[in-house]
Amino acid sequence: NNRIQKFDLNGNYLAKWGQSGTGDGQFDGPWGVAVGPDGAVYVTEQSWAYARVQKFDPEGNFISKWGEDGSGDGQFSWPAGIAVDRNGFVYVADSGNNRIQKFDGNGAFITRWGSYGAEDGQFNDPQGIAVGPDGSIYVAEGYGNRVQRFDPDGAFITKWGQAGFADGSFKWPMAVAVDREGSVYVADTENG
Repeated sequence: NNRIQKFDLNGNYLAKWGQSGTGDGQFDGPWGVAVGPDGAVYVTEQSWAYARVQKFDPEGNFISKWGEDGSGDGQFSWPAGIAVDRNGFVYVADSGNNRIQKFDGNGAFITRWGSYGAEDGQFNDPQGIAVGPDGSIYVAEGYGNRVQRFDPDGAFITKWGQAGFADGSFKWPMAVAVDREGSVYVADTENG
């Protein structure tokens, strides 16, 4: 539907914004969404036409955008998950480039980490990304079938998971979330 929908905590519809298109506030494949500590809403967009992040206020009014297709700093190839920490830093799972990029809340590039591979700190299709209560960054890898944990600057901390159907295994994990107590939830997509 190329839009964002907003609901209250009980699932009651509140608002929507966006429509098909390539202009500011329009979408051609919105993929990830995150809310910053100031209420700003960030949306990744991945399509053949655009690879960008758009920023909105809580009512859906367009604020800014950044990114374009490519592999340079601040460029994306199929940006997927997005997360914002309590300090307003924005983390994007740049899935096609197999890396994570970090920005300030206005889209200024800060740092990046990762490359293609199966070693610690490397990625095979990073999709989901979340920030824990201690500031740790969690990344779910679609084809890597694991979750990796990093500090806010990209230093590797730990990992878990492998391909499979057993408890603790994954088959194309697409999203990850962390609650206030630090419990980690993973959408294990192909295992249903």
